[in-house]
Amino acid sequence: MNILLQATRKHVDRVITKLGQTNPRAAADIKQKKWNNLPKDHPDHELIDPFPVPLVIIGSKYDMFHEFDSEVKKIICKTLRFVSHYYGASLVFTSKSEALLLKTRTLINHLAFGFDRNKSMSVDQNKPLFIPAGMDSLSQIGPPPAADIDIGKLHAQTPMDLWKKVFEKAFPAKNIGVFKEVKDPAQDPQYAEYEVDAMRAQKNQELEQYKRNASKTWKEMEFDS
Repeated sequence: MNILLQATRKHVDRVITKLGQTNPRAAADIKQKKWNNLPKDHPDHELIDPFPVPLVIIGSKYDMFHEFDSEVKKIICKTLRFVSHYYGASLVFTSKSEALLLKTRTLINHLAFGFDRNKSMSVDQNKPLFIPAGMDSLSQIGPPPAADIDIGKLHAQTPMDLWKKVFEKAFPAKNIGVFKEVKDPAQDPQYAEYEVDAMRAQKNQELEQYKRNASKTWKEMEFDS
């Protein structure tokens, strides 16, 4: 996940840099707004690096996750909380439950359309997490859950690196190989989601059709009957 976030961030940063060449004020406004969800007196202000645009991390299969061992859930939940807080992201667990879907939709509507923000918060690892951006803190999250690991022996350069190493100790990678940066992370097989990919393929086809039609005159445009 962190690799995907880093690749996405590089792309967003390039877009903002390009925007700054033609509209410096808009680019500066985007950079400033990334701090909007964090109170000025928040104790972690100097310790995190918010994403340039609103970010939501969604755990979409809570009905399955709920059955995991308690210690496993603890490690995953705390790690996701740290990553989300570090990047200034909202974190939400959801499933087919209408109540959870409603909370997720409310959060998305707030970010996309400015609707009222849901001020509720759930950090209990035995319940679906729901943590809007800026409402968590490093003190509440606590240190990496490394009961059986000597953190002092882990050679980490940054807090993010430390959490990553602790997580990988608990959940070793099944396939270890040389990482090749993917130009479009959405095309990376390791992030495959059948329903999402099928919808994306359909939208890509519609986009290509639109491009072809846009190059024609009005009389030549094709319309679905």
